[in-house]
Amino acid sequence: MNRIIIFTGKGGVGKTSVAAAHARKASKEGKKTLIVSTDMAHNLSDLFEQSLGKEEKQVADHLYALEIDPTYEMEHDFSSMMNAFAQMLPGGSGEENIMDGLDMIPGIEELFSLLKIQEIYNQKKYDLVIVDCAPTGETLSLLKFPELLSWYMEKLFPLGKVAMKVMRPVSKKFFQIQLPDTKAMNDIERMYLKLAELQNLIKNREVCSIRLVAIPEKMVVEETKRNYMYLNLYNFNVDGLYMNRVLPADMDNPFFDEWLMIQQQYITELEEVFRGVPVYSIKWYDIDLNGLTSLDRVCEDALQEEDLFAVKRIIPNEVYEKTEDGYLLKVYLPCVNKEDIVMHEAGRDLIVKIGNFKRAIPMPSSLRGYSVQSAKMRDQSLVIQFVKEDEDE
Repeated sequence: MNRIIIFTGKGGVGKTSVAAAHARKASKEGKKTLIVSTDMAHNLSDLFEQSLGKEEKQVADHLYALEIDPTYEMEHDFSSMMNAFAQMLPGGSGEENIMDGLDMIPGIEELFSLLKIQEIYNQKKYDLVIVDCAPTGETLSLLKFPELLSWYMEKLFPLGKVAMKVMRPVSKKFFQIQLPDTKAMNDIERMYLKLAELQNLIKNREVCSIRLVAIPEKMVVEETKRNYMYLNLYNFNVDGLYMNRVLPADMDNPFFDEWLMIQQQYITELEEVFRGVPVYSIKWYDIDLNGLTSLDRVCEDALQEEDLFAVKRIIPNEVYEKTEDGYLLKVYLPCVNKEDIVMHEAGRDLIVKIGNFKRAIPMPSSLRGYSVQSAKMRDQSLVIQFVKEDEDE
């Protein structure tokens, strides 16, 4: 099977419990399963009621758990590269702890969490890897970072080792900056190749998908809609929505009548937004979900679908079409207004910005000599028309 499913959602919606229930369900079906936490505020240990750490540990038959420590992962790999970063910071001597300069490199901890998941996947030890991610804002930073860093490295890496060798003495003498040495450049080159592989892995729709967890409350619903849009902007496959803490409809208690009505309103709203995406409902339990017995209860009540772990074929995020006038690029962006989108061309990249998130979409070689003629929203997709540059003049 060799599959990766990433669970995320707004803080406090129960994503760890939902992710762990899936891991438990898979293990009971005989699939060798690993559940991984990338949230720095790990709580898998609390949920499984046993101590977990930075090494994989078996918690039940066919079920293993891991709480990733990115500092530990970084210090055991790419040490030359991180020392180089430390030396490039003002006052850096290379003798400080490698982690001293990490705060200057936003997203680096998230990157090493993803690289650890990639390493686990490549080892082919597990049939299924379940990832319990941090709240959605941090998850978006986690998932977009490889593409962003890879884009910058692609622009900067052509300087190459020869240029670094020439510039190193000058930079140290006149600017008190120590550029990376050959060993560090080898590590950076290795990181660049790993980033390309990592991008391909997390966007491979045959392997990796993202499932959102929400509860039927206004703030959570609004954030879930935004994050669904952002995940589509970055071309990730969202193939499931889990509505957690849903009150039973047959409650015979007038106190909950209005609450039930409000919950149903938000459930209907999300079902409309996620049309075409499987939507699952998990009831509100009267106890804390801790321990394997509680997870078994969730599996029995809500996770009975036969193809629960299969890749769902959802609406493609990016589609290129050949037309009589040139090419169309359709980017699926639900829950966004045209006036919220800022777009421009930068060399061979198309820059799309929505709110605080920006993505550089590399244009394929087939669009060389083409430029953007128009862009409009149609059926929840940003539709961009490319025409030959001489035809657009």
